Amino acid sequence: MRVYDIIVVGAGHAGCEAAYAAAQMGLQVGLCTLSRDTVAHMPCNPAIGGTAKGHLVREIDALGGLMGRAIDATGIQFKLLNRSRGPAVWSPRAQADKRVYAAWMRRELERVPGLDWIIGRAGRIVVKDNGVTGLALESDGNEDGPFPCRALIVTTGTFLNGRIHIGPDTTPAGRFGEPASCDLAESLKGFGFRWGRLKTGTPPRLDRQSIDFSLFEEAPGDDSPVPFSFMTDRIEREQIMCHLLYTTDHVHALVKRHIDQSPLYNGQISGVGPRYCPSLEDKVMRFPEKERHQVFLEPEGLDVAETYLNGFSMSLPRDVQQSLVRALPGLEDSVMLRPGYAVEYDFIQPTELRPSLETKQIAGLFFAGQINGTSGYEEAGAQGLLAGINAARHVQRRSPIVLGRDQGYIGVLADDLTTKGCLEPYRMFTSRAEYRLLLRTDNADLRLTPIGRDVGLVDDGRWQRFEGRRERFETNLATVRRTTVTVERGARQRASQALRRPEVRLDQLAREGQVSLDTAAETAAVDVASVETEFKYAGYLERQQAAVERARHYENRAIPRDFRYAGIPGLSHEVVERLTETRPVTLGQALRVPGITPAAVAVIGAHVGNGGRRVEESHP
Repeated sequence: MRVYDIIVVGAGHAGCEAAYAAAQMGLQVGLCTLSRDTVAHMPCNPAIGGTAKGHLVREIDALGGLMGRAIDATGIQFKLLNRSRGPAVWSPRAQADKRVYAAWMRRELERVPGLDWIIGRAGRIVVKDNGVTGLALESDGNEDGPFPCRALIVTTGTFLNGRIHIGPDTTPAGRFGEPASCDLAESLKGFGFRWGRLKTGTPPRLDRQSIDFSLFEEAPGDDSPVPFSFMTDRIEREQIMCHLLYTTDHVHALVKRHIDQSPLYNGQISGVGPRYCPSLEDKVMRFPEKERHQVFLEPEGLDVAETYLNGFSMSLPRDVQQSLVRALPGLEDSVMLRPGYAVEYDFIQPTELRPSLETKQIAGLFFAGQINGTSGYEEAGAQGLLAGINAARHVQRRSPIVLGRDQGYIGVLADDLTTKGCLEPYRMFTSRAEYRLLLRTDNADLRLTPIGRDVGLVDDGRWQRFEGRRERFETNLATVRRTTVTVERGARQRASQALRRPEVRLDQLAREGQVSLDTAAETAAVDVASVETEFKYAGYLERQQAAVERARHYENRAIPRDFRYAGIPGLSHEVVERLTETRPVTLGQALRVPGITPAAVAVIGAHVGNGGRRVEESHP
C-alpha cells in the first residue's frame, strides 16, 4: 500500500486548500472524500468574500492558494463593499456559480502532481508514540486497511456527529443528503481533546422559474468588477442581477405563532449558533423592535434552478417554511425546492492547537475549518492553506510558518482561535485586526507573496509578475515623494503632502499629468491604490507600525514548550491553570490569553530570561 506524506480528510474549502498546498510543495498527498462530486461544495450561500472575509481570500491568493482564482473564474456578481469608507475595510465579495465553482476546483486538484483521491469515509486515526501514522476508513466493505501517512489534516466541516433539524424531523447528516461522520468523531474524542457543540443553518431554496423578479428591487453588482486574485486581469464572465425584498409584520406574526415548533426554541438543538448570522426565528424573537429585515434573492448559478433566499435561514417545519416564503410580498406563487434546516455538529476547542494548527497532543495531526469552531468558506480556506503548508513542513522536518497579527488576517484568525478558543462560531471581522490599516486588500501580495515563494507555493510565472508589481510600487513611491503638484489657487505642494487631503486623489493627479506613474494596464487600480494609501494615511500607518514594533518585544520571545508555570512566585492559580492549558508559544500570545495580565506576562518573561529562544528560530 502506498505511504502518503499527508492525508487530508474532507474535500471542502479547507480540504481543497490544504491538499493543493501540500501537493504543490512536492509531497505525496491523499485526499479522502466520499465523492468527487461534492468537492468544494457550497451548501450555504454560494458566495465568496465580504467584509474581512474578502481580506482572507486576497491573502489566500497572495500566498499561492486557490480560492481567489476560483471565484474570479466562476463568479456571477461582484461587489467591492465599503467603498464609502477607508481602504482598510474595502472588501470584495462575489456571488458564485456553485456548480461551476466546484468543477473548477476539482479540475485544478486533478491536475496537481502527487495528489491522489481516497474515496471512502474516514473512520479512525492511527497513532503511535504520540504521532500520526495513518488513517483507517470505516469498515463497510473496505479491505484496504489503514492508509499510512506521516501527517494528517482533518477538515470535516459540519460532519462530526452532524445532525440536521427541520422542525421535529431530525436526521444524522453533515449536510442535506450526506451522512454524518460518527466513527471519526469517536476516534478523535478518544484522544482526550476538549470538544463542544455548535450549530449553523441555511434558508429555503426556491425554483427560479416560479419567481417574477420584476416585482422586486434590483440589487446590482459593480459595473467594473474587482478581481480577487492578483493573477486575474479582468472579470469576463456574464454577470447576473440579485434582488431585494423585506419581511413584514405578517411574516413576523407567523414566526411567533409557530415558534414552539422551532428546534432552536423548544430545546431540540443544544449547539450554539452564530451571533452575527442569526436565523429568521432569532431575528424575530431577539429583535422585536425591528419592523422588517432584508432578504436577498440570489441565483445559485447561470444554469441552476435554485434561488438562494439570503437572510431567511430557519429550521421550522416544512409546511411552516412554505407558508413563510409565500407570505413574502411577491413570492405568493413561489415553489420551494428544498426547505431550510439547522445542522449541529461537534468541534474541537482550538486552544488544543498550536498556532501552526497542529494539535498539541499528537504530532503530525492538524485541524482546519469548522472543526476548529469557525464559520464560513473563507475562514475554512485560510486555515486549510495554513495547515497544508505546516503539515508539509512537518514532514520535511522544517519549522512551521506562523503569521503574526501584523502580517495578515490569517495570522489574526489563527492567533484568535488558538489563544482564545470558541464559545460560538467564529467569524472574521475587520475589527478583530488591531493593525487593519496595515492589512489591506490592496497590499496582500506585498505582505505575503514572498512567504508563498519561500515555502514553494508561488511558481516562477507568478513570482515574475509579483516582482514587476513590487518594483512599480517602489518606483511610484519615490516618484510621488519627489514630485511637486499644483493644488487649489495655484499653490505648489509636494504630492506626498497634497495626498493627505481627502479631496486629492492620485489617479486624478496622474490623469492631469502632474504625477507620472508607472502602472501595468491589467493592475493599474491596485498599483495606484497601494501607493495612494501610503501617503493619504501616512500618519496612521506610522502609528500602527510603531505599535507593531512595541509589541514585537513580546512577540519575538518564545516560551519553551515544557515551561512550568506552577511554582512561579506572583502567578495566581487561575493564571497558571489557563497558561498550562493554552500553552502559548510566545509572550505576546500569552498576553492575549483571556484573564492574563501584563504583570503576569512580565513575571513569566523574567523567568524565561535571556536564555529563552527567539521566536524566529522556531516560527519563521
